[in-house]
Amino acid sequence: MPYVVGIALSAGVAFLAKYGFERDRAFYPTVLIVVAHYYVLFAAMGDSVQTVLLESAVMTLFVIAAVGGFKASLWIVVAALAGHGVLDAVHGHILKNAGVPAWWPPFCLAFDVGAAGALAWSLMRTESSRAVTTRHG
Repeated sequence: MPYVVGIALSAGVAFLAKYGFERDRAFYPTVLIVVAHYYVLFAAMGDSVQTVLLESAVMTLFVIAAVGGFKASLWIVVAALAGHGVLDAVHGHILKNAGVPAWWPPFCLAFDVGAAGALAWSLMRTESSRAVTTRHG
């Protein structure tokens, strides 16, 4: 069930993006920043300062990717969202975080990969339409 909900919510986010939220390029980088913060929240809920610090270090890498992707290329954001999905798949083996609900990793994996796919699809369509316009324009 967490996979289904994650995919469904990422589809909803993709719809909102197409509805006009992604117009200024900041939408998906902001989604990435928000997604990256959840493990820090869970660490705080688990009441472990050490885990908060470790999760904050990991979060910082994704925030840097979001800012870099916003500034340079949204393909960086696609890679970082997909990378966060991979992290979700292995997170429990790398970092012990008592605050993470059991359903979170599969949910977040599905959401992250769905969001990465939606952004990649959007970027490919945009690049494809620019190529057609350039050739025929």
